[in-house]
Amino acid sequence: MTPIIDDTGATLSALQALGSLQTDILDHLYDGVYCVALSQKIILWNKSAETITGYKKEEVVGRRCSDNILCHVNENGDELCIKGCPLSQTLKDGKIRDADVYLHHWSGHRVPVSIRVSPIYNDEKQIVGAMEVFTGNSQNIDMLTEFESFKNETFTDGLTRVGNRRYAEFGLKKRFDDLKAFRIEFGVLLFDIDRIKAIVDTHGPVVGDKVRQMVAKTVYNMIRPLDSICRWDADRFILILPNVDGTTLTAVGEKIRLFVEKTWLQAGREMIRITISPKGTMADENDTIESLVQRADGLAGQTGQNRANTTTIG
Repeated sequence: MTPIIDDTGATLSALQALGSLQTDILDHLYDGVYCVALSQKIILWNKSAETITGYKKEEVVGRRCSDNILCHVNENGDELCIKGCPLSQTLKDGKIRDADVYLHHWSGHRVPVSIRVSPIYNDEKQIVGAMEVFTGNSQNIDMLTEFESFKNETFTDGLTRVGNRRYAEFGLKKRFDDLKAFRIEFGVLLFDIDRIKAIVDTHGPVVGDKVRQMVAKTVYNMIRPLDSICRWDADRFILILPNVDGTTLTAVGEKIRLFVEKTWLQAGREMIRITISPKGTMADENDTIESLVQRADGLAGQTGQNRANTTTIG
């Protein structure tokens, strides 16, 4: 087994051997980079790491990434700091590891990234630390480009920067056209932010807006490019998911519920945890936008078809 030493000073010495590479090249990389000692304390944090995560170097150096900083979760929502941390495993065996994970942003939302963890050795070939390189892995670049191409705010919610109600109605009309003409099924998920009024009453409207932004960004970063998330009204969001069935719709609803549950917003010394309870339904070609949304919200009766039944997630 490769010998290791638990010494932050030794890790720094190994990094200093890189010379100007540490301060110049690393800070000009497009990828985020951070390095840890064997104790997993962060000793290097480049500028792209600040950009991707929202955390400044001064906020993280000397702390562990599991100290309410990045807190990686995998596709299934498992917290890797508790189970299966690639960085921790590489510190033990020296193997390079790759993974697609979701990290926690300073603003609270989850960001999809691809990571590579590599060991750091000293001159005696002892493991003295590890380096993680991470790259933004959003699947929604096309959607973002589409929003930007409008050059105006017609279809964009000013606060959350996702689609607004007008964009949702436009998208729903198009999906109904595809359902009737080409039999391309689609479903919708509708959710409110739980306890948002209590949060606003306790912490104020600015924190309330940050919560809305955090939830919108987290969900936006999880859905497919052909899906849409829109702000339906003040605290309600709608997801439009084409080419899915009822089983997939339920699975997506459960996934976003779980990921939002694992996000938080720091308000002073208090950590505000957020939950949502999505409701979903498949569209029927006899639906209108109003009947579809009402059924998803549980306000209307069943259509008589199983695939159109309302489903509550969580």
